[in-house]
Amino acid sequence: MSAIAINEREFARFQRFILDIAGITMSDAKKALVSGRLAKRLHHFGLDSYDAYFELLADGQHPDEAQVAVDLLTTNETYFFREARHFDLLREAAAAHGSAGTTPFRVWSAACSSGEEPYSIAMVLADVLGNAPWEVVASDISTRVLQRARIGHYPMERATHVPPDYLKRFCLKGIREQQGTLLVDRALRQRVQFRQVNLNTQLPDQLGMFDVIFLRNVMIYFNADTKRQVVARVTSRLKPGGHFFIGHSESLQDISSAVQPVIPSVYRKAAAVQPRDRQAA
Repeated sequence: MSAIAINEREFARFQRFILDIAGITMSDAKKALVSGRLAKRLHHFGLDSYDAYFELLADGQHPDEAQVAVDLLTTNETYFFREARHFDLLREAAAAHGSAGTTPFRVWSAACSSGEEPYSIAMVLADVLGNAPWEVVASDISTRVLQRARIGHYPMERATHVPPDYLKRFCLKGIREQQGTLLVDRALRQRVQFRQVNLNTQLPDQLGMFDVIFLRNVMIYFNADTKRQVVARVTSRLKPGGHFFIGHSESLQDISSAVQPVIPSVYRKAAAVQPRDRQAA
């Protein structure tokens, strides 16, 4: 299959496409990535230009193809227990809730990619809360990575930061043809609810409210206006007193006042003010 070059005008159309759908600002440096990832779709449909593929997306005759293009253009890279301090704080928050709360402790991995983050969260909650009620919701815009995440099968090198006792308790080590891989245990996989959510649109009511939300290493793809809109939507689902985690290279300065900084990359929503008891007359 010979490579088809993408020109500046064609690339600009796909920059606008991914911005409009996903809120992702794609720099000019991504031109080779766009052509490389979409070339197989041109070949699939027998097209000779990226303009022709764009017209195919726009004509409404292939309604599922827009999702295919989004899946190909969204970059996903992660590993288990990335940024360990966040999981230490998650452990502390879960332990505090477990000693005081009767409602489920709920955590949302709002851009879960291929699943390493929500499974890391689930390992911590299973360890800390055990049989006490807890829930992990994991979402992403890409159906492709969600499909991989539900399976829970990963190269062993992704698990370098998983505590050894967690590997033994929550993962199965591949043997023979599966050597060098791990499979997240079925019981843990069943505790994570995966669903497709586009953070650039109104959030589904069924998501509910959360004690902790992870929105890490996503805002680097958004411009300032999109960051404000996305963070406002996501933090509206954070309970008073809840924690909000972002990536270490990200900041909410001039983006949101809904949550307050605790330490770099960790924010918290103010706790609800308790009404004073009325004094007896």
